[in-house]
Amino acid sequence: MSVVESSLPPPAPRTPDAASAVLPFVQVEDVTKTFGDVVAVSKVTFSVGSGVTALLGPNGAGKSTLFRMLCGLTAPSLGTVRVLGENARTNRDVRGRIGLAPQQDALLDRLTALEFVALAGESHGIAEPLLRASQCLEYVGLDAHDSKRVGAYSKGMRQRVKLAAALVNDPDLLILDEPLTGLDPLQRNRMIRLFHDLGNRGKCLLVSSHVLDEVARMGSKVLVIAQGRLVASGDYRRLRELMDDRPHRVRVLADDTRRLVAVLVSRALVDGVSVRGDTALIDTLDIDSFGRNIAVVAAELGVRLLEVVPTDDDLEAVFRYLVERR
Repeated sequence: MSVVESSLPPPAPRTPDAASAVLPFVQVEDVTKTFGDVVAVSKVTFSVGSGVTALLGPNGAGKSTLFRMLCGLTAPSLGTVRVLGENARTNRDVRGRIGLAPQQDALLDRLTALEFVALAGESHGIAEPLLRASQCLEYVGLDAHDSKRVGAYSKGMRQRVKLAAALVNDPDLLILDEPLTGLDPLQRNRMIRLFHDLGNRGKCLLVSSHVLDEVARMGSKVLVIAQGRLVASGDYRRLRELMDDRPHRVRVLADDTRRLVAVLVSRALVDGVSVRGDTALIDTLDIDSFGRNIAVVAAELGVRLLEVVPTDDDLEAVFRYLVERR
């Protein structure tokens, strides 16, 4: 069953107030959060509206801390956080319009999925929590009548239980912290379709990930956070352009590395190089041209290539580059 084929009626009709109709769903202005001497989030400013916005960042970048401030679970040390124009930490009604699926895998393992999601509904004062829980579980592709305890569920199934619990109060803002972790490729595709379905209904989704390919499938709106700072934001295509503009570093090892490198430099196939022993670290702005030509040049010279390994195609390197640009 596709997770977007079943309906998900709200527990009760809600008419948005005038303020929330014109304001962004989320407004973060010059926010800093410190824990003692540790700066977890530093001078972050952004606003988002309806639809899916991806928060991209490596582990430890400050994504979860930022989400906790949005939910009102912790206060910023400096700056302001507004959800639907209000402070979620002091406004109970606004907290009731937020759904959170935390990164932590903390479920009540002795309950069934239906019991767990219904308990979340009861905490929100939802009428007929069992019915609503059943609807939410079916929506995320789980059997609401499964008698198995969630403690026996796989990681992917537990992720979907958390999402169902986050949906139980029909929130305007959904905050999903690494919700695709543990899902197989098919489950990920289904979950991403579900995100888009919710965004098309006018909800605001903030979805964190440290996997670039996941973000590419979620949508075009991206916030990039690294070392607690917002280092890029906007359209995903613009982020790709920033990445394509950065120099790529490749480690090259051959049986005559120095002669090979000398020719690569003479043909303007590299933009910088350092050689230590038989190993060269090569910087190039045109990684495609370099990749097409290095084997050709080596063959011309009769040089045997032993190793050609990109050293900075990982996401951490992208974040380092974006931080250095600021």
